[in-house]
Amino acid sequence: MQYLGRNVIERLARFGYGARGIVYCIVGGLALLAALGRGGRADDSESAIRWVLAGPFGPVLVGLIAVGLFGFALWRFVEGLTDADRRGTSPKGLVVRAAHIGSAAIYTGLTVTAGGLALGLGQARSGDGMQDWTAWLLAKPFGLWLVALVGLGVMAGGVAFLVKAATGKVTDRLKLGPEQCRWAKPVGQFGYAARGIAFLIIGGFFLAAAWHQASSEVKGLAGAFAALRAQPYGWALLAVVAAGHFAFGAFGLIQARFRHIDAPDIDETDDAVLKALRPSP
Repeated sequence: MQYLGRNVIERLARFGYGARGIVYCIVGGLALLAALGRGGRADDSESAIRWVLAGPFGPVLVGLIAVGLFGFALWRFVEGLTDADRRGTSPKGLVVRAAHIGSAAIYTGLTVTAGGLALGLGQARSGDGMQDWTAWLLAKPFGLWLVALVGLGVMAGGVAFLVKAATGKVTDRLKLGPEQCRWAKPVGQFGYAARGIAFLIIGGFFLAAAWHQASSEVKGLAGAFAALRAQPYGWALLAVVAAGHFAFGAFGLIQARFRHIDAPDIDETDDAVLKALRPSP
């Protein structure tokens, strides 16, 4: 069972990749069914978790998902702050590490949501959090520029996903042989391409919110799916991108098993974080 990890953070990270993978498999599967007119709903990660909650053993399964998402958020934070993936301090490396810390914040929020649902709290949606904080940001000095900057950042993330898919560098950090990469790489490329398209659309929503100074313009993954569905042959576009999100989830399950994770152990993490934060002499 050595592959489960050498230490607590590595085990949590692997559990986290698996939990995130399951969530996106559900997101993509439900959106694909909606595109094909077979039921389902083209919605976001929270809706996928609520779908699990409504099924057999829902609270228990959602509780496990919450633990997994916490592990993923923790790994992203450690990864970004301690440079566990050896990204370095080049401009590109620092941008990637900053993106990982941002990802940690997003998945921490999803962890809180999943945990609340598992405990029987927050059964009804309490508004759109993305629109709420966008409205808060727009009310600040230079707020519309900050919202536009967020939009450009999200779109840059989308471009990065698309470049990663196009170059085939999705399996670089996986401990797989050439034969295994032959089937794993196309799954990852398809998944990253779909995520890239979704990020470009979501980033565009932020730019629209800045242009119109209206937080109501901001939408998440569900809005991206709806925008695709509204295009000519939208059902086909939605079906392709939904299938891509299912592939992204499946690739997450592959990462849970095979990703190279060099995480500091739990009792070494604060030292690693302090070392990362300490200015160089």
